[in-house]
Amino acid sequence: MTHTDGHPHATRAPEADPADSVLAGPSTWTLDPARSSVALRSKSVWGLITVRGSFGELAGNAEILPGGAGRGRLEIGAASLDTKNAKRDRHLASADFFNAAEHPSIVADLASATRTGDQVAVRGTLTVAGVTRPLSFTAMLADISPSAFTLRADGVVVDRAEFGLTWNQMGMLTGPATVRVVARFTRA
Repeated sequence: MTHTDGHPHATRAPEADPADSVLAGPSTWTLDPARSSVALRSKSVWGLITVRGSFGELAGNAEILPGGAGRGRLEIGAASLDTKNAKRDRHLASADFFNAAEHPSIVADLASATRTGDQVAVRGTLTVAGVTRPLSFTAMLADISPSAFTLRADGVVVDRAEFGLTWNQMGMLTGPATVRVVARFTRA
C-alpha cells in the first residue's frame, strides 16, 4: 500500500485545526461592535408581515478557559432597536415591550460554550425587561485568526411571552421572534 507521500506503509499525522491553537485558552476577548450585529424578525399583522430590525448598541466579552471551553457576556442596548419605523421603535422601547427606561440592557450571560470543530454549543441565560430565562443555541465559528474570531448564530428562537412581553393589540403579533447574532471578538 502506498500513501500520498510515496512511501509504503507511511501514515500522515492528521492536520491540526488552526482554531485549536487560537482558541486553546486561557485568553480574554472583547466584542468588536463595529463588526458585530444582533438582528431579529417577528411576525406582525396576524402573521402577514415580517418585522425586521437590528440593535445598534452592543458590548461584550468572552473568556476561553484552559482546555478550550468558554464563557461570555453580550449586552444589547434595549432602546437601540431600529426597525426602520421610528414610532414602532419608540413603542418597542416602552414599558409595553423592552421597558428600556428601567432595563436599559438586554443581557445574554453565556455560562458555557463548548466547541466541537466549527460548532459551539452555548448555554446560559437571557435577561429581557428584567426577566431572566435559560438560553441555549448552537453557533458557528468563522474568520478565525490569532487576533480575532467570529461566532454566528442564526435562528435563535425567543418567545417574548416568556419575558412578560405580552402586549398584543387585537392579536396582531404572532409567534416568537427569531434572532440572528454575529459576534466578532478581538483578543483583549
